[in-house]
Amino acid sequence: MILSSFFRAIFEYDFMLYALIAGIIVGVLAPIIGSVVVIRRLSFIADTLSHFSLAGVCFGVFLSRLITVKGFDPSIMGIIFSIGGTFLIEKLRGFYKNYKELSMPIVMSFGVALSGLFINLSNNIDAKFTTSLLFGSIYSVSATNLIIIIVIAIFIFIMIFTSYKKIVTLCFDETYAAVSGINIKSLQLLLTIIIALVISLFMDIIGVLLIASLMILPVAATILIGDSFLNTIITAIIFSEFSLLTGFVISYRANLTTGPIIILINILILAIVMSISKVKSKSHKTKDI
Repeated sequence: MILSSFFRAIFEYDFMLYALIAGIIVGVLAPIIGSVVVIRRLSFIADTLSHFSLAGVCFGVFLSRLITVKGFDPSIMGIIFSIGGTFLIEKLRGFYKNYKELSMPIVMSFGVALSGLFINLSNNIDAKFTTSLLFGSIYSVSATNLIIIIVIAIFIFIMIFTSYKKIVTLCFDETYAAVSGINIKSLQLLLTIIIALVISLFMDIIGVLLIASLMILPVAATILIGDSFLNTIITAIIFSEFSLLTGFVISYRANLTTGPIIILINILILAIVMSISKVKSKSHKTKDI
């Protein structure tokens, strides 16, 4: 009954269809990029770029108050700021060669400060809009947003497909990658830009405060049971899509914010996998004894 009403709404309302398509795309992209982020131990970069992307959206809202441009979407500025944040991180990493991780809290602090400034400068900014940025509102995805998501997703899939072997080599053995002739610096920058683009896609769907969770949690569950990099990605995509689609249905039926529901489902999946993994570990120890 619940599912039938949900799917009926998808065919009746355009915004529901846009949200579903966007969710499916993000559900595939999130664990793919998340796998690279986890293996490269760059989990904190997702939070950093999401906050800097938020500054871009707030700046976009501020611009729309100053200059009236028909059809201007503030999320475009979020994409620009997110990519700009990657270059800023790389620049700061050059200054702190022995403390490269300092680059991320510096950029995050900058992003938070800019967000607060532009929110204050944007008179009469809608509180609902701000809440949507922080916690997500996938049903707010417009036709323009969906086109941007599809174009960026195609670009990311092409980049990943053409550089897959190089990315895997870099993730597991950076020294071997350098010896093999892979341009590590350029590949790292490409990966960071891809992460920035994916995070920009998440802005409307999952919200700034939950972006890193959607990228990391499915992978965190999968690495406990995956036996290869490819299997880890495939299983993480299955977990991600399940949480997104289930979150859709629950949030639609209960009239709740979608982002937190999706993350809570991911937490539940992680808890179940951890429990199963623990039971298996105990059974193996018992057999060894």
